[in-house]
Amino acid sequence: MFLSSLARLDHDAPLLPALLVKGLTYLRSTDFSTMAPGRYEIDGPEMFALVQEYRTQPKSQKKAESHANYIDVQFVHSGSETIGFAPAGSTAEILEDLTIGKDMVTYKSVPDETDCVLTSGMYAILFPGEIHRPQCSHGPDAQVRKVVLKVAMAAVFAQA
Repeated sequence: MFLSSLARLDHDAPLLPALLVKGLTYLRSTDFSTMAPGRYEIDGPEMFALVQEYRTQPKSQKKAESHANYIDVQFVHSGSETIGFAPAGSTAEILEDLTIGKDMVTYKSVPDETDCVLTSGMYAILFPGEIHRPQCSHGPDAQVRKVVLKVAMAAVFAQA
């Protein structure tokens, strides 16, 4: 996981693969305040954005997940939320393996999970295999506008 803020993108860019920098630049240069929730193509299936609006919920009501083929860049446009995190190789108990078709695995329990708080302007880069539990309340349930950038891991390595 890589946790930062778009305000630090110029500092972070040399540390990140070019395709992720392209995606983060898109996040920084796009006005998401009036965009309707939905999917927005950036580089076809290799990179797209999912604009979301929701109310956070208690952590106990949200499922932990991981992905095999896509990197998630979770960018909080407005509001704040807690994201549970556990590294790849966690001893988490799998609930459902939906890798084929949905590129997602969900988990029953994640014993080594830790919490990260994301506020407006912050992003978390979650790599394949890293477990995350987004949309959790940080304090009282709150309204959040978030953009999840999906970046194909194969495309990142193709540019390396």
